Amino acid sequence: MSAGKPSPHDSAALHVTGRARYTDDVPLPADTVHLCFGLSPEARGRLNGLDLAAVRAAPGVIDVLTAADLPFANDVSPAPAPEPLLATDRVHFVGQPLFLVIADSHLAARRAARLGTPEISEDPPILTIEDALERGAPELEPPLTFAQGDAEAALPRAPRRLQGSIHIGGQEHFYLEGQAALAMPGDAGDVTVHCSTQHPSEIQHKVAGALGLPYALVRVETRRMGGGFGGKESQGNALAVACAIAAIRTGRPARMRYDRDDDMVITGKRHDFRIDYDVGYDDAGRIAALDVVQYCRCGWSQDLSLPVADRAMLHADNAYHLPHVRIRSHRLVTNTQSATAFRGFGGPQGMVGIERIVDHVAHALGRDPLKVRRANYYRDSDADAPAPEADTPTPTDLPGDEASRGMTGAVPEPAVHTPATDLQTTPYHMPVEDCIINALTDRLAETSDYVARRAAIEAANAGSPVLKRGIALTPVKFGISFTLTHLNQAGALVHVYTDGSIHLNHGGTEMGQGLNTKVAQVAARVFEQPLEAVRITATDTGKVPNTSATAASSGSDLNGMACKAACETIRQRLVAFAAERWQTEAARVRFTPEGVEIGDEVLSFKDLVQAAYMARVSLSATGFYATPKVVWDRRAGKGRPFYYFAYGAAVTEVAIDTLTGENRILRTDILHDCGASLNPAIDIGQIEGGYVQGAGWLTMEELVWTPDGRLATHAPSTYKIPACADRPRAFNVALWDGENRERTIYRSKAVGEPPLMLGISALMALSHAVSQCGDGSVYPALDAPATPERILRAVDRMRGEPWGAE
Repeated sequence: MSAGKPSPHDSAALHVTGRARYTDDVPLPADTVHLCFGLSPEARGRLNGLDLAAVRAAPGVIDVLTAADLPFANDVSPAPAPEPLLATDRVHFVGQPLFLVIADSHLAARRAARLGTPEISEDPPILTIEDALERGAPELEPPLTFAQGDAEAALPRAPRRLQGSIHIGGQEHFYLEGQAALAMPGDAGDVTVHCSTQHPSEIQHKVAGALGLPYALVRVETRRMGGGFGGKESQGNALAVACAIAAIRTGRPARMRYDRDDDMVITGKRHDFRIDYDVGYDDAGRIAALDVVQYCRCGWSQDLSLPVADRAMLHADNAYHLPHVRIRSHRLVTNTQSATAFRGFGGPQGMVGIERIVDHVAHALGRDPLKVRRANYYRDSDADAPAPEADTPTPTDLPGDEASRGMTGAVPEPAVHTPATDLQTTPYHMPVEDCIINALTDRLAETSDYVARRAAIEAANAGSPVLKRGIALTPVKFGISFTLTHLNQAGALVHVYTDGSIHLNHGGTEMGQGLNTKVAQVAARVFEQPLEAVRITATDTGKVPNTSATAASSGSDLNGMACKAACETIRQRLVAFAAERWQTEAARVRFTPEGVEIGDEVLSFKDLVQAAYMARVSLSATGFYATPKVVWDRRAGKGRPFYYFAYGAAVTEVAIDTLTGENRILRTDILHDCGASLNPAIDIGQIEGGYVQGAGWLTMEELVWTPDGRLATHAPSTYKIPACADRPRAFNVALWDGENRERTIYRSKAVGEPPLMLGISALMALSHAVSQCGDGSVYPALDAPATPERILRAVDRMRGEPWGAE
């Protein structure tokens, strides 16, 4: 099936039968060595020495390495700021790798790694945002500010004003396949690395730096991942580098995988945030001025924290026009795991902040939050009109680049369309040219029967003292592109064989999201061949070089376009050949599912390809794509960091038990914008999964550290993710019917990250349920995750109970 049609995931049968091969399933030579890190037991202090005698004497141990034994760079950071593979003079978090054990089995390496005795002079750790602020902890860089209008002057003039704060917890990625790598030494000093990673080229670069090799001598291959969610964008660097060093040092293949506890203790999480706000508004809830301060807990090293915090700022408006706004961001260093990329990449935290603000304003006014949301929406633009072609090349990075309308009554107003000359702009001065959020909200409110259900819920709550229900509709406007501009590029390599089969490689990685299926559909559509004629093999830096991470929801956009370019190059060669051979015009050569029409003749695709081969026509091509229009100056807070926006909205209904704080999601209705979907079946699956992951983050997934810096929630027994029983009892998902205004691959839109933020509706619905326990004088002020304990305390606050305080 070609692009635009529902089709199963290309590895679906392999997944359900257990035959899908992952990094740890690659067959190993008999002489493979196995690795394990020895970890710091302390969160902060000076590393004075390491007693490794017992480690070296342990059964099965072949070698033990410290930082002093590393041959070249001791760095696995994805950022310019270094991050050592093995600690040198100081330790920065419990679980930091101190030494590397090379043994003859996985179990022997793990057992030996527990025998090391580090000598550490302890210092009191800085663990929380409050710790960092009170103790003057360093920040990764000076605070950053984005602004539009004059919030400082407009706030005192607003008819109404309120202040508040929300704490937003982190999140463990909990991919089913843990971190894993395998390095195979070559016969000329080269090395091949198999790695579970979203960024093979970064693995290549870090391994080359660690071995003192040119990139051309390091080949990285990734067939598939058992989940990534951002946790394999940079966190696999340490394993790959360690394996490569061990392979070259021993001359033997080297494999490493984290057990689940080690994985959770060592690797980074979603960033915790605290967001403080001061908002001025009118009697209709229209926001006149807003001052937001975002505090981001980054952990011990830079990793990807700067672009994550930037994106939280870029999504601090969500779908709301803020004429006078100031957004300030602090990136705080703490003695915890280095927080890293996670699905949404800071965008979810920024959106939770503004949704909390809108909810707080609505509560203060005693209005339905949807009416306040509508009053502040960006106006819908003429989104159906195609955008003009970019007439300039894609800009390079600028200096410092890193990584309203209202509704009354029960009848929604019709969507407002804005002429292109009257566009509203975001807080970073980007015109919103493709807004559809009003029309999308209108349709979802109608199909979900939101207005009637909210009235019925509040009426039922009045007679139900123990069980309370809540409902909320929240929007999503999510920007698509890497904010580090040069990453918005991709390559592909396509071969057509003489039997008509098609072999394809691209720079993206498959982590269960269906990227390979979508890209294969693109190739099938160009050649008008069945999907089974297209074969995609492992992502390989030796085939497609200089790849960008499969992240920022751009996998299909970038790699689909690169694949299309390569396929069209081959098709143009075939057309030119056919027109010359059969003496007809090129316009009369048409590819169809029934065959290739050449004038009045029809050939099978296979026959045309064979004839072209005999005439010495090249049947192989590379393709390249660079996203147009994107330009961004992060220091100035101005530009166009996104090619387009993806939109969506969700209505969630919940119930809480006011005696225990337990809660359930009863029903969810979603309408999401995928443009002209490349594969509706896969997109709906992504929407469902994204919503559940987002709702889980905000309602149940809680990371807990002990006062000395140990991660207490370090295993499935202590960290709860949503299970099958936690999904909405009724789950209705529909796709918005429309095309992308921009010229993306077949006018589709990205779908990887935006659906996660639909889960914010669950948090807002819980806030509504809790508010039903009081007289309206106290705002619930739920922090995230809204665990049963937090809900119970909030219920008690509503009722004026003294133990309701945090």
